[in-house]
Amino acid sequence: MRLPAALTDLFRRVETATLIVILLIAGALWVFVGLASEMMEGELHAFDESVLLALRTPGDPANPIGGPQIELAVRDLTALGGVTVLTLISLSVLTFLFLRRQRASAIFLAVAILGGQALSHLAKSGFSRPRPDLVPHGVEVATASFPSGHSMMAAVTYLTLAVMLARTEGQLRMRAFYVAVAAILAMLVGISRVYLGVHWPSDVLAGWALGAAWALGVWLLARKMARKGQIEPERSVET
Repeated sequence: MRLPAALTDLFRRVETATLIVILLIAGALWVFVGLASEMMEGELHAFDESVLLALRTPGDPANPIGGPQIELAVRDLTALGGVTVLTLISLSVLTFLFLRRQRASAIFLAVAILGGQALSHLAKSGFSRPRPDLVPHGVEVATASFPSGHSMMAAVTYLTLAVMLARTEGQLRMRAFYVAVAAILAMLVGISRVYLGVHWPSDVLAGWALGAAWALGVWLLARKMARKGQIEPERSVET
């Protein structure tokens, strides 16, 4: 079966990288919607409980595995997804872009991060899932559980910062380094939330999925705006 001429022309004009990112965004949103649907139907309860209990000493749900030293380290990691740390890191990157005379990119980045934060609050308000009561909480919490705000904002902030920094870098390996570090930080924050018993695993998976979709969408929009001259152009990759 032959594709319509207009669709064929579209595929010719759109870069392979753009198509891949669009597919990744669609996949991430599909994961989020699937998790939200399963969560509301109660289908994730067994999975969530088994993972949460696997991180506790057998027979003693109040005691996380690894002992006090690991628990202290995990509390430090979870702070990487908190508002204070994310704000300080974001301001540092914004200052970097201003010093590089990329004022338009800095403003775009600030709007992108604030937009991601607004999306996180909106997503949380749409669901009223209670926090886990299966184990004691390792840190204080106040909002609803789904999706994990720390996990989502870590993915939104770190990945968005990474893709914007990568635009200023001419070496491909450095671009990969930025994205890899951002992904690792987001993963550590999410895992820490489950370890501390303040989120179900599916909360974290949903936060990662929605946060990654947002960051990838920011990358696509930045490329489009750069081509229109609305923000500074991306630095070409050195060969």
